[in-house]
Parts: sequence; structure tokens; C-alpha cells
Amino acid sequence: MQPRMHESWLAVLGDELEQPYMTELRSFLVAEVAAGRRFYPPADRVFNALALTPFEQVRVVVIGQDPYHGAGQAMGLCFSVPAGVRPPPSLQNIHAELETDLGLRRPATGDLTPWAERGVLLLNAVLTVSPGKPASHAGMGWERFTDRAIRELSERREGIVFLLWGRYAQQKGAIVDTTRHHVLTAAHPSPYSAASGFFGCCHFSRANTLLAAGGGDPVDWALD
Repeated sequence: MQPRMHESWLAVLGDELEQPYMTELRSFLVAEVAAGRRFYPPADRVFNALALTPFEQVRVVVIGQDPYHGAGQAMGLCFSVPAGVRPPPSLQNIHAELETDLGLRRPATGDLTPWAERGVLLLNAVLTVSPGKPASHAGMGWERFTDRAIRELSERREGIVFLLWGRYAQQKGAIVDTTRHHVLTAAHPSPYSAASGFFGCCHFSRANTLLAAGGGDPVDWALD
């Protein structure tokens, strides 16, 4: 499985891809396919977040946990599903907060690719999963790889806004240098926790305010 990511990320993470744990991880995924077993997202979309959002263009980072484990859902961008796929509950709640915060109508699509193309890195901590088995590929090395990606952004860039929704993302984002970047935290958008602090967090408008204060351009959060 060859990594399909933007050349800017290959320049930053190329040596990490050659580490023994990544070689083992690739061998595992290749063996899964050879044995007739699937994993999500498809192989050509595993590194989609790092393909669509070049390193130097990252303005906002959203950290997820692992891909959706239902057929046809995962597309290599956290919280996002392909056009035509019904948005899962957490994504529906993200749409609701987008409407409340910015007055944008709720989009008909769950595809967040436009955000990724506008500088929003939608990065899961774990980049693959077995069908119907959430967190099945946790602890296999992906967390180390995505920690490296976050650390490189933290150390080489300035003024990025990190949106950390839920305890897992907040723990993952603890490595971010808050003297160089902005970190906004809230509850996870899951139906189980959204009412406990995700709804009303206004992270989309707050992120734009922080970007503008640093002399940057705000993100166009519209999806339709």
C-alpha cells in the first residue's frame, strides 16, 4: 500500500513512513486484502486528510478517533462521509452547530472535502478500521504516526487553531504548543455528549476570529 498524500506531507513524514512499525502496519493491511478481508477507508483514501490539505496550508485542525466502520462511510477525513451517504449522528450535530453558530443552512451532504481543501485538516488518530469493529486497529501504530503529524505542525507552524472535541481528542492534542497555536475544546458532537458542551461552543466563528486576529483569512465553512 503506497501512501497517497501531498508531497509537502511526504517531505515532513517520509522518515516516519520508513519506521519498522509502519512497515509492519502496511504488511498487516496488505495481508488483510490478500486474505479477502476489507478495511475502511479504501486503501487509496487512507491518507486522504494528508492528501487534500497541504502542510503549509493547514489553518485549522480537527482531531477524530478512528474511521467510520460501516460500509461506504469512511473516506479518510474525520467525521466526513461521501456525498449520498446519510450523515451519522455526530456529523448531523456538527451541521446543527454550524447552523446555530454561523447561520449557515444545514448542508444536504456529509462530505467535508471542501473544508479539507480550504485548510482544515480532518485527521483521525487511527487511519483504518475493520468493518463493523470500531477501534479494531487502535494500538497498531497509527497513533504514533498521527502524533508525529500533529507534532510537526505544532513545531514548524504558528497560529493554527486546533478544535478538540471530546476527551480523546483533547488528550491527543495535549502535545500542541499553546504558546504558538490556539486550542479550543468542547464536548464530543456525539448524541451522548453534544448537549453537554458541544452545542453552543461556537468553534467555527471563534476559529475565524482567532485566524483573523493573527492576520490570516477566515475559513469558509459553507458546504453547499
